[in-house]
Amino acid sequence: MDYRKMFEQDNEIVMERFELSMDRIRGIFLEDTVQETYLDYFKRTASFIQMIGEYYQFVEQGNQKSASIDELKDWNHRLYEDILPGNYEQSYANPAYATEKLGEEYGKLLSFLYKEIRGDIIFVHEYRLTDITILNEAFIEIYNMFEEEMPQAATIKELLYWFVSDYTDHTITYRIRESLDPSLSYAVDIIKDNDLTDLRYLYYFGDYISDSELKVASFLNSLPEEKVRLMADTYTEGYRKGFEVMGRDLSKKKTVQIRYELGFERMIKYAMENFEKMGLNIILCRAAVWSVNVNVGRRGGYFGTPANRQYDYDHRYDNAIYLNKAFKDRRASVMKVAYETFKDLASEYAGPAVLETFGKEGFKPVNKAQANILDARQEKLAAEMANESSRIVNQFIRGDEISFTIIAFPVPDIGERFEEIFEETIAINTLDYEKYKDLQQIIIDTLDEAQYVEITGSGENKTCLRVALHNLENREKETNFENCVADVNIPLGEVFTSPVLAGTEGTLFVSTVYIADFQFKDLMMTFENGMIKDYSCSNFEDPSQGKALIKQVILKNHDTLPMGEFAIGTNTTAYAMARKFGILDKLPILIVEKMGPHFAVGDTCYSWSEDSPVYNPNGKEVIARDNEVSELRKLDLSKAYYSCHTDITIPYAELDKIETVSADGKRVLVIKDGQFVLKGIEDLNLPLLDINQ
Repeated sequence: MDYRKMFEQDNEIVMERFELSMDRIRGIFLEDTVQETYLDYFKRTASFIQMIGEYYQFVEQGNQKSASIDELKDWNHRLYEDILPGNYEQSYANPAYATEKLGEEYGKLLSFLYKEIRGDIIFVHEYRLTDITILNEAFIEIYNMFEEEMPQAATIKELLYWFVSDYTDHTITYRIRESLDPSLSYAVDIIKDNDLTDLRYLYYFGDYISDSELKVASFLNSLPEEKVRLMADTYTEGYRKGFEVMGRDLSKKKTVQIRYELGFERMIKYAMENFEKMGLNIILCRAAVWSVNVNVGRRGGYFGTPANRQYDYDHRYDNAIYLNKAFKDRRASVMKVAYETFKDLASEYAGPAVLETFGKEGFKPVNKAQANILDARQEKLAAEMANESSRIVNQFIRGDEISFTIIAFPVPDIGERFEEIFEETIAINTLDYEKYKDLQQIIIDTLDEAQYVEITGSGENKTCLRVALHNLENREKETNFENCVADVNIPLGEVFTSPVLAGTEGTLFVSTVYIADFQFKDLMMTFENGMIKDYSCSNFEDPSQGKALIKQVILKNHDTLPMGEFAIGTNTTAYAMARKFGILDKLPILIVEKMGPHFAVGDTCYSWSEDSPVYNPNGKEVIARDNEVSELRKLDLSKAYYSCHTDITIPYAELDKIETVSADGKRVLVIKDGQFVLKGIEDLNLPLLDINQ
């Protein structure tokens, strides 16, 4: 079915309201009926909406497909120029500027409204007139309030609250549907129906298109077909192997959701073909647009390079305007009804296949007092809401029936040697499965003799950790560590476990690490009985701002988190590549976690599927799937999960030693001075020879 036709009936129903609202907004642009202080905001916002109306006609009449690439670039720039770094300081999308011009209370609220209205860019592309119309009507209603006596800020806030709350039936329900329904094929159609050597197709998505997307697409077009197919085959085969390794039946599933960054369409097209041969239909939904669907620090779906990362950062907690217990309960109720409506689609969903990118410059956010921020009560509600959402999702998409895969490639921002780095990334993503499986099993056999493991940093690295392990009752059939090769996490190269929390304690330190687009510097966490006791970083002069960033991005607004994973990365080839090109500080955690010991805070790797047996290639069952927190699910599900899992890695260069300690006190070194010293795994040091000379 043609995607556009799916919305014909909805658009016909709302067309009269849409046209009336556009007529009224054209009038606003010509009027002077509100106080001069606020007139500029309403006129500039009305002007933006008028431009959206013009662009809608451009798209509706089919001109987008016949336009030149220069014309499409011009439209893309016009639509996004207000929030680009050069203009953002004078934009009402900037809460600092908005509060300066409109006052603190009005500024925060009206900046939020304008940010939501900017979602019209996406709604035009996807023919979603209902979304544009309800935003128009909210804007007009608030404008009318300013035409009369000056409204109280509390009155505007209440109107926005009810606007967001009342329309969750539409906004949240559609978000759930687009994440499950392959018939919503807008992006799939773009990739399948266009000549990908004609880069005009990038502008059909609606996202901001930077030089990065254009350069990546051009570079992929320059590669021979067999190389791009190898990239796609590695990606999709990892997904298939994930089901195989976890003993789950892929044949029972019908859909896979691809998540990626624009520019990689040539690879994605081959991946789509591979998935379809597996019997899976493709879901491509974009990253969330409405604030009610945004998950801070996570972008689920496809997306382009942000037009301005500070803009996204400034609006990350816009839900402070409407988050209260009533809204939390309302959201949960809508989610339950939506998933019940789409339960057949949910049961067919196999899980996500993710393509990440790396290489962008580190983002140094500015914390603005004018931006919306959650208070302590709302932080608690947000954490509760995330947990509640996870429980609802797991009712309909069982964690023990799905799988995933993740792979990463560089973008041109990584520097002049982008093409070399890209080629070597392909190489590390396709390393020898069998070789690493055998080497990692030697490490696991040693770790399985231990009661706990000690990890210490070298030089200025302050790491001094003791990680407690589960007791193995039958070492012939049981193991604590999973032998992770090239399946769900690509590239290969780690062994991991869920530690016992009691007895896990000490300090974790790393000089620099990327987490959710943020580069943390001198990140330090202390643990007591496996739970985070304190944390800090040196990102800001004011330590409290660093602490707040960690709580927001890593702890997801929880007061503490357990250590959900301990792992030893074995991919020295990836580490050598990073050192060769000087890009260690630009790699994503997906690759970095394979380059030394890493520790995840939050849920275990087996959350929501702890009761499903997992076996290593040698047939031993991985019994360390639980910890003292996840075991609470048997008594109270609400206390068992945190709905987050964040990896933090110590690179080999910052590592003094990893040493196992058995119940009788016997000590065995696995790594010493950044080198693997355990007998039988000397080959892992070969890639390090050049960089250590």
